[in-house]
This record gives sequence, C-alpha cells and structure tokens, in this order.
Amino acid sequence: MASAAVQSRLESAKTASTSEKPQAYSALLESILKDSPQDELSANLSNYARTLLDESLGIVVLRPLVTNFVHLLRSVKNPEVKIDVGNVLLELLEPKGAQFEEQDAQTKHIVADAYEEDGDYVKTAQTLQRLPLDSTQKQLSSDDKAKVWIRIVRCYLQEDDTTSAFTYLNKVKNVIHEVTNKETRIHFQLSQARIYDAQRSFLDAAQAYHTVSLDSFVDEEDRLQALSAAFVCAILAPAGPQRAKVLAKFHKDERANQVEHFTILEKVFFERIVYPEEVKAFAAQLQEHHLAKTADGSTVLERAIFDQNILGVSKIYQNIGVDRLAEILGTDADKAEELAARMLEQGRIAGHIDQIDRWIFFEGVGSGERKTGHAEKARTELHKWDANVQGLAEDVEKVATMIQNAQPDFYAAQTEQQA
Repeated sequence: MASAAVQSRLESAKTASTSEKPQAYSALLESILKDSPQDELSANLSNYARTLLDESLGIVVLRPLVTNFVHLLRSVKNPEVKIDVGNVLLELLEPKGAQFEEQDAQTKHIVADAYEEDGDYVKTAQTLQRLPLDSTQKQLSSDDKAKVWIRIVRCYLQEDDTTSAFTYLNKVKNVIHEVTNKETRIHFQLSQARIYDAQRSFLDAAQAYHTVSLDSFVDEEDRLQALSAAFVCAILAPAGPQRAKVLAKFHKDERANQVEHFTILEKVFFERIVYPEEVKAFAAQLQEHHLAKTADGSTVLERAIFDQNILGVSKIYQNIGVDRLAEILGTDADKAEELAARMLEQGRIAGHIDQIDRWIFFEGVGSGERKTGHAEKARTELHKWDANVQGLAEDVEKVATMIQNAQPDFYAAQTEQQA
C-alpha cells in the first residue's frame, strides 16, 4: 500500500486543474523515485500508475505522462520492483489497446530484462512472447523480430526446454535470409547447434558448432569453445562413413591440437579402440544430456564408444567370435551381437553374422546406407521357409488320409496304439 504522503499528493494531483495535472504528476513521480524507502517504492509506484491511468485525461495529456513513467521505471535498480510495477502497468495498459502500444512494448522489455537479471529465464521468455511483433501500428523489420525470437530461444535453452526453443527457432528460420545483424545470425547458428546437440542429432550439431567456430566475428576464446563442442558431438555421433567425413575435416583443422578433446578425436578418426580409462576421462568433461540413458539402458556415451570400438575391431580382425567381441566391448555376448547387427543393418560396417557358430565376419568398409534390400531378402526367405513347412505338413496329412482310406483296420489300430 502507498505511503500516506504519496496518497495525499495523488489526491491533490487528481483535483488539480487540467492544465496543472501534467506538472503535478511529473513532480510527484520524481519525488517518489527520490524519496521513497526501498520497501515502499514498489507500492508507491504501483499506486501512482493506477491513479494516473484511472484519470479521465485526454490521450494528448496522458500519453507523455505514461511515456515518462516507463522511461523512469527503466532507471530503477531493483529488479523485483521493476517486475512488480511493470506487471501492474501492463495490466492497466492492456484494455487501452493500440493507443499505448509503444509504451506497452517498452514495459514488456523492462519486465523481461528484470526477470532475466533475477535468473528466471522462463518468465523472461513468456514476457517476450507477449510482444506485438506483427502489429499494424508499427511495422517491425526481420532483424527486430529475429532479435526477440532468438532471445526467447536462448532463454528456453538456459532451462533445457528444447521443445519450446525449437518452436521459436523455426520462426527465426523463416526470416533469417532477411536478417542483416551479424550478432543475431551468430546466435541463430549457435542456438541451432545447441538444439541439435540436445536432440542427439550429433552430426548436425558437430557441423553447426564448427561453422560458428570459423566465424571471425566471434571472439577467439568462444570460437575454440565452439570447436570443442563440435569435437564432442562428432565423437558421440554414430560411427560410419558419414561421421568419418566430418572427423577428417575436423582433424585437418589447424586449431585441432588446441582443443582438449583432440587426443580422443584422433583415436576415433583413425578408428582405433578407445579404452575404459580414456572413456572415463572424456565422460568427466561432458554435459548431463551426453550421459543420458537411451532406450536400451546404455548412455549416449556408452553407445557411441560401443559403435567406435566395433568399428575399431573391424579394422583389426577379419572375423571374431561374439564372445570375444563382448569381452573387448565390456558387455555381454547378446548385447555385443545386437550392436554389431545394428551397425551391419545400417550399413555402417560391412559383413555378416554366423549366428549358428557365433562368428562375425567383416568385409571392408560400410556403404553408409541401410540394408533395406538385405532385410527384404531375409523376409522373403523366411516366407519361403514357412511355405515349405506348410507344404510338408499338408503332404503328410494327404498320405495319412490315403492310408486311412486304403487300410482302415491298420489305420485304426495305429491310432488306438498312439492314444
């Protein structure tokens, strides 16, 4: 509740003549900002806003007073006061529509800044979402719209809400070709990389991070950080020909040996086996979502290392027993066979599995394409087998019927004996 002194001056301002009201309200606002104790500032400013906007002042008199109030609200240092007073003002301006659209937009920016200063990124994003970016009163450029949307994306990414972030990133995608602001374009590329990363599209993320790392507009330290993120995503990407191309590009980068992950990236690039102690050291530097569990119970990192080591084994051995492969991978035999079968089926390695003798045979480099034809052939062969079994059963049934017809006594005797 406003202090008694402020309430008294508000009453005086309300009863002043129309010509004196602007001066009375302006002087009172300056006094509130200057003299109010911190614990009363929010209540005094909120009451001032309510009184001002309840006035039956004409738009010509009222708009400058509201504009001045918004301008001075931005100068308040306490973010909680900005949030409280700003939300009161937004509630008061909402029914007034387009008459105060500019003041409404500025207030939303102030409130969003205050939420961000307080570390509440979801509220920041939600406040920015309420901005009238497609207003007929004021035409905004693609740069202005993209700047707001990218800020919303970054706020949601701070809270690991990639679904909401992706929604607004798609809005930016629709106008990015018209955006000229270099900083906005860089933030778009980086946000896109972070979303790919969170969605486990590691090859796309690796290339997006690498693009950012090559941009001279970005600080050198940030470029190396982006390159490091690119290395991590490339290592976590599914092993195979597509990843090999990306790794080759990264390994040739003249800055590669400055990145802490270069040693493990080099092992992965040369398709060598990565050992448990190396995996443990690498895992300690990863983000939480890189260690998340997949559908089969293994982590994203474990799955990547399994794939890498199967690829490494295929370069050393022409064939290997399933049990021996399981020993190298540090898992059970069924899991090892399943992992190898998946890589073979996806065309990431070439070869076949002898499931009867439990041997895996490697046959050079994978094509990188799913073996849909192989799967179809397997299904066809299975159908043929089923048809043959069914045909054999029908033939046996025919012979039994013939015996029954030709030798009914013999047939009955055999049937009773079996019973």
